[in-house]
Amino acid sequence: MTTIAIIGAGPGLGRATARRFGREGFSVALVSRTQDNVDRLADELSEEGITARGYAANVRGPQALRAALDSAAADLGPIEVLQYSPVPAKEFMKPVLDTTAEDLVGPLEQSVYGPVTAVQHVLPGLRELGRGTVLFINGSSAVTPNGNVTGTSIAFAGESAYGQMLHDALAPEGIHVAQLIIPRGIGGGEPDHEPDALAERIFSLHRDRGAFRSFVGDASAFA
Repeated sequence: MTTIAIIGAGPGLGRATARRFGREGFSVALVSRTQDNVDRLADELSEEGITARGYAANVRGPQALRAALDSAAADLGPIEVLQYSPVPAKEFMKPVLDTTAEDLVGPLEQSVYGPVTAVQHVLPGLRELGRGTVLFINGSSAVTPNGNVTGTSIAFAGESAYGQMLHDALAPEGIHVAQLIIPRGIGGGEPDHEPDALAERIFSLHRDRGAFRSFVGDASAFA
């Protein structure tokens, strides 16, 4: 049995994605800052017959993130799918003219250093398996900078560039890297933005492979 590690797992998209991959026989590692939250979510999934465990780590702490991924692989089986989808903090959302260099430290730690740490740590295992998927889940500011959410716009742009380069470099090794842009957030009444629909879309990125970037809804709005 192999594992999907969901970094930034919560009760919305994280839970829906865990259920979708769990139905396919994956074990699920739920990684988030608060142990109680991921334990509660793991217990809920376990009651549904899904093998799941929770691990506490702040993505801005490289040692803790590496330790969580090591524990997940040891407890649940080798990591085949890595989903990187932590929610940006509110303080990352300052207007551009109010954003200082110091304000960018947190966003870059979360959306650049965090994914690089996670990917580099699981990559040897993916290579040993000879397959795998890395999934980046982002909002629209990853492709269309928004001066009202400056830190996230800058950091997501870096995450996007890193993901695209990974996609190109790892495709010959059978490791797929994909980014899903969710323009209008999760939920809110639009059927294709609801957690279960998004989880189905995320599973299809793993199953079907293809291009690096895809969009929920009309991609022409970002052309």
